[in-house]
Amino acid sequence: MRFLRLLALAFVFIAPLALHAQREKFSMEDLDIIERRWPAAQRTSSGLRTLVLQAGSGAMPKPGDNVAVRYKGTFLNDKVFDQNLARTPLVIRVGRHEVIEGWDEGLLLMKVGEKRLMIIPYELAYGTRGRPPVIPRSATLIFEVELLEIKPSSLPSDVK
Repeated sequence: MRFLRLLALAFVFIAPLALHAQREKFSMEDLDIIERRWPAAQRTSSGLRTLVLQAGSGAMPKPGDNVAVRYKGTFLNDKVFDQNLARTPLVIRVGRHEVIEGWDEGLLLMKVGEKRLMIIPYELAYGTRGRPPVIPRSATLIFEVELLEIKPSSLPSDVK
């Protein structure tokens, strides 16, 4: 009987934490790290968290626009898995699934000249499969992204 009471008590304290982590789209361990390192990060309804590192003053992209960015991608342990800081900027069409969902969502929140930290849950990145051998399964990804330029799409709105 005493064991059952202890089990029930443990459930009362642990279950809310597990539900909070599930609602947040991160594992409990990842969520603990994220909340300690970036307490001011803003959460979107999808679970993406972002933090403005340097404010921009330019325009914001719209779905279908081409954007030029510089970025660095790391894991929560700060290990870099990709970057283009010293290379030619990456140009992509935003909001059109050319990149992971977390990027599409995060880029649409940015202004030209802005640097933003994006904390991307695995569901908005490479999912439970990852992208072996570089991205492990269910990996939370951290990106520092600088939006350099927007080139509005010249396609008609029904093609975008």
